[in-house]
Amino acid sequence: MNRTTTLPWALLTAALLLAHPAQAQVPPTAAQTATYQGLHAAAARGDTAKVQKLVVARADVNARDSYGRTPLHVATFARQRDVIRLLVQAQADINALENDRYDAVTIAAVADDEDTLRLLLQLGASAAQVTSRYDGTALIAAAHLGHDGVVRQLIAAGAPLDHVNNLHWTALIESIVLGDGGPRHQATLQALLKAGASKALTDRQGNTPLQLARQRGYTAMVQMLESASASRSR
Repeated sequence: MNRTTTLPWALLTAALLLAHPAQAQVPPTAAQTATYQGLHAAAARGDTAKVQKLVVARADVNARDSYGRTPLHVATFARQRDVIRLLVQAQADINALENDRYDAVTIAAVADDEDTLRLLLQLGASAAQVTSRYDGTALIAAAHLGHDGVVRQLIAAGAPLDHVNNLHWTALIESIVLGDGGPRHQATLQALLKAGASKALTDRQGNTPLQLARQRGYTAMVQMLESASASRSR
């Protein structure tokens, strides 16, 4: 792939990749899971019978572990969808944020877990929350990773297309600057363009998405952006 990226910009992008919200999520470790009790333990194991018993006994469905994770967060990390359903039925806060300000929707989005995301959205979870230390959204995190199916779900659920995080990037910009230019990031960009995401919003240096794609030599993305601009101008 032909690139025109300068070395300083490449180093900056690499550093941001390491520090970005999709990398900042902290799932429960095996050691932490081993110490869980009550609903947290049942959620991690997918033990629906225990969850039901604890709910009847009025256990706190929004209890927090040392990292601020509720049983719903734990169930989402563990892909325990039956537990998620039971917890929400028991009035668990489906939009709760843990200590790093991630919600269940963003956890599922980053994991590329379309089935769990679909359930959460069906149960009433918001696709519009501002999450993470970067003031981003689940859509931005999914676009960064090229999780195109997740991106389409979030768009359909009303995720804000043009939210700008504190790195001064939108989901569309992140699909370019933190992507690899490959098929899934191309599909992500196409979904965002089709939904009407802004091609005019720029990064902090004033670069448009088209300029950013050109800088990286992402030919297919350049063509998509040019075609989208041409169709809008007709």
